[in-house]
Amino acid sequence: MKLKKQVTVCGAAIFCVAVFSLYLMLDRVQHDPTRHQNGGNFPRSQISVLQNRIEQLEQLLEENHEIISHIKDSVLELTANAEGSPALLPYHTANGSWVVPPEPRPSFFSISPQDCQFALEDRGQKPELQMLTVSEELPFDNVEGGVWRQGFDISYSPHDWDTEDLQVFVVPHSHNDPGWIKTFDKYYTEQTQHILNSMVSKLQEDSRRRFLWAEVSFFAKWWDNINAQKRAAVRRLVGNGQLEIATGGWVMPDEANSHYFALIDQLIEGHQWLERNLGATPRSGWAVDPFGHSSTMPYLLRRANLTSMLIQRVHYAIKKHFAATHSLEFMWRQTWDSDSSTDIFCHMMPFYSYDVPHTCGPDPKICCQFDFKRLPGGRINCPWKVPPRAITEANVAERYLFPALVWAWSWHFCSLEESGDLPQEWDAQFFNYQRLFDFLNSKPELHVQAQFGTLSDYFDALYKRTGVEPGARPPGFPVLSGDFFSYADREDHYWTGYYTSRPFYKSLDRVLEAHLRSAHTGALSRMCRVVSEQAASLWSSPPCPLS
Repeated sequence: MKLKKQVTVCGAAIFCVAVFSLYLMLDRVQHDPTRHQNGGNFPRSQISVLQNRIEQLEQLLEENHEIISHIKDSVLELTANAEGSPALLPYHTANGSWVVPPEPRPSFFSISPQDCQFALEDRGQKPELQMLTVSEELPFDNVEGGVWRQGFDISYSPHDWDTEDLQVFVVPHSHNDPGWIKTFDKYYTEQTQHILNSMVSKLQEDSRRRFLWAEVSFFAKWWDNINAQKRAAVRRLVGNGQLEIATGGWVMPDEANSHYFALIDQLIEGHQWLERNLGATPRSGWAVDPFGHSSTMPYLLRRANLTSMLIQRVHYAIKKHFAATHSLEFMWRQTWDSDSSTDIFCHMMPFYSYDVPHTCGPDPKICCQFDFKRLPGGRINCPWKVPPRAITEANVAERYLFPALVWAWSWHFCSLEESGDLPQEWDAQFFNYQRLFDFLNSKPELHVQAQFGTLSDYFDALYKRTGVEPGARPPGFPVLSGDFFSYADREDHYWTGYYTSRPFYKSLDRVLEAHLRSAHTGALSRMCRVVSEQAASLWSSPPCPLS
């Protein structure tokens, strides 16, 4: 600090000497009698200009003296109280003058008891499942779970559904990452556009077919490249319930690193696009690929008027525990919520992944036999070495493995991941499953009603069976609060490295989000101000609270 003081004082002294020398030189030139005797070389106009500049220099010199004094005082104050609050330094205004800011007055903020009322209220019934407690109680010991080590055995009785048919919903879907191995445009060019083109043609072939889509960013790009006839067909499919856009976000966002501004922005972007182009409003949330699930997302979805949601990537130990305690479906509530206004009904997929081998039941070897895009001669096969067989009238009666699986996992639905960039893959899945459904539905003694469905089809059937309105808590289902971090899909494979990887890009994301949010707020304020000014002659008070 002492060195800084000396440097400041020396610099100011040098500046003063230079200015004063220039002043003396000009003064000597102006009053030199020899120059006047020779007729003078300076016209009066130039002398006037020089005089004005000299006066400006004198003013600057005076201001510089004041600045040096303030700097000196500030340095002395900082030296005397190094741990105190920083001194107020002068600043240069737009009109060229220097201003010393006034000493700030201490601010005192009163706290109203209502500000923290939620923490004092009696919350009534507490959630049956608190994830902090669940995580503390689970041993996470990764014991042998059967055919899938991280899985669990399921016991059932064929007579469990003698009094009421089991409803099975097979949900064809296609998960498309806007950013993963390929670029967004390369994914679209090589795969996504073909999936969506096949979707339109194949769904129109049979009104019993269904399809689920989530990533509006890809859908919007495809929409811009199709003709009016195909757009009209898409609107019809959405209108009759064959095609559902779930969640409706621009992407299926990461829920661990993303700032809530980004989560909200991408949700707004997707919902506005759907409203403008399809007249559609999402009803259900679909999150099969975020690596762990945040409690922020259900809050945002509920506030966006969605009534139900599905999650997939949850730690295998938690899935096993929830399966054993019949808690795989629950009302998800915020920890601070005292009146259940944030509740949203949530379905947790029970097994490893969201493809066919890991959704129809606990044994992927058997489930893979019902993934008909893996039929012999196709692009991929079953790694368990037992390939699927096409369903025909001759063998459909033998395929009791499928009803056994859905009996074993009653009340839940099978998910059919359909990559679908080739039309024959759509045909293989739709034709074979429909033959299986037709056979099951024609046998009342099996007590199974199977069909293709969307996510909302499943939730609507659940609400109807339990006798509640969509979004309400069905009787017998628990209430849960908390989140599902961190996530491991098997063994000790924890998906946590991305929490801290690429810190530059994470920081850049926060900076850009801050600027974007500021721009949004500024634009809204300006818009409100304009509206208020224009409406001032019509209303006694401005209608906009931001004016």
